[in-house]
Formats: sequence, structure tokens, C-alpha cells
Amino acid sequence: MGVLDRLVLPSPAKINLFLHITGRRPDGYHEIQTIFQILEFADSLSFELIKGTDEIVVECPGLDLVESENLVYQAARMLQQLASPGKGARIFVEKLIATGAGLGGGSSNAATALLGLNYLWQSGLSTEHLAKIGRQLGADVPVFIHGETAWGEGIGEKLTPIELPPQSYLILNPGCHVATAEIFSHPDLTRDSSKSKIARFLEQVASFDLARNDCEAVVSTLYPEVSEAILWLSKWGAARMTGTGSCIFLSIPTLEKGREILSQVPAKWSAFITRGTQTSALIEELNQISQ
Repeated sequence: MGVLDRLVLPSPAKINLFLHITGRRPDGYHEIQTIFQILEFADSLSFELIKGTDEIVVECPGLDLVESENLVYQAARMLQQLASPGKGARIFVEKLIATGAGLGGGSSNAATALLGLNYLWQSGLSTEHLAKIGRQLGADVPVFIHGETAWGEGIGEKLTPIELPPQSYLILNPGCHVATAEIFSHPDLTRDSSKSKIARFLEQVASFDLARNDCEAVVSTLYPEVSEAILWLSKWGAARMTGTGSCIFLSIPTLEKGREILSQVPAKWSAFITRGTQTSALIEELNQISQ
């Protein structure tokens, strides 16, 4: 298939099946261990090539961000510096993933922008090169560039793909926006969790019932609505917060059980059911159009 001048790509969400903070680096970044579970639930980014100009236009209804704070715009400008002259783009972002919810929406959007424009502009950059660019935008961007459910270490950029059994999740959003920087800078945050080996960790907590999120206690204290949501969803199993919050997830044994819980979610919250994926829909779509 020839190179297109228009493109529509998914921008998937993720959850952290656990999040252990094992230290803090001199530069202020935190060392972590986590499992990034890629989800089917996704935003959508539409790209249109603008020839003969370096103009970048990003439209994202409902998300009022100046260009300096818009990761999609930043990603486009960074990649543009490595592209041949006269490459511009119009990008439309359709948001479904809540912001400040621990689902990685902003990082995923940046990754989709890098991958989509790399194809649209025929830049020819490798996945590793794009991940290196992505790391400058956010620690979670590389996992979406690679697009595989993975064990993450370092600041989240050291990724080892892992295979997990098929699983569906109910994601509960209590409706508050949690700022990552606020949580990672909080003095009460636990930063000394012991490091684990991948195989041993998966063997010991195959059900993840013993896993934890080291950010959960701080977020629950600062945001009572998150604490309330965890308590409510825990009636059906081991409910945990993803990332630095605010969303809570629960592994569900069947879709029927998930729909039963979904029907009881208080009106003040929102929730949805989604499945985990081994490879993201973004990577599968790009592989298909590149054939």
C-alpha cells in the first residue's frame, strides 16, 4: 500500500497492574517497578498531511491546553525537526480517556502522534529512536511507542514485554483530576519498596492480589473521592488505583459480572468495561497499513 496523506489511528489507554516505587534519583525522577497493561479502550487521532509548510494544527475539543502544554503538539514539533522540510500536519484528537486519571491518555496521544507522523511524513525513524524522543515528553510515552503489555523499570522506560492471560477490567472514574507531580513530590510517598525479579513476582502474585500501588495511600488522603471509590469497588474484589490516579480498576471474571457491577455504579461516577491486549491496536493498525 502506498503512503497515505490522511490517517486515523487509535491511542490506547493503559493501567498499572501494580506500581512499586523503589527509589528516587538525584534528578528528581523516581525509580519504579510496574506492569503496564495495554487496554482496548482508546482515544482516536486523525492526521492530515499539509504539504509545503511546517504548520502544525492540533484540535482537541473539550481539552483547553495551550500549545506549550499539549503533548501532541510538542511531539509533532520534535519529530518535525528530524523530518525533511515542508512537512506539516493537521491533527484532530477525539478524547475518551479522562485526563489526570492514571490511564496514560496524554502519553498515549503523544506516542500516537510520533508514530502517525513518522509514517505520514515518511521520516523512517526506528521504534527505538521514536521511544527516545518520547522519553523527553513523558516517562510513559515509550510503552505506547512499543505498544506491548510490559514489565517496566527505571523511570518506566526500561521495558520487558510479558504475556498475561486474557483479562477484562472494570474501570471506575471518581471524576477528579490528580496531578502526577503533586503525588511524586509528596513527603509521605513511600519510596523504598524492595525490587523484585520479573519471574518471581509473576509467580508469587499471579492473581495480583498481593500487589499494591505505592501512590494509593497519598492519593486517597488528598482526594477522598478516590478513597471512597476504592472502598466501593472493593466489595467485588481487589480494586486498585492505576498510576498516580484517579481511576480504580477491578479484574472481572466475566463480562456478565462486569455489567452487573456497572449497573450499580453511583451516578456521580463514570465507569466502563474493557479488555487487556498483548499488542496495542495502534501497532496492529500501523502494521496493517504499512504492508
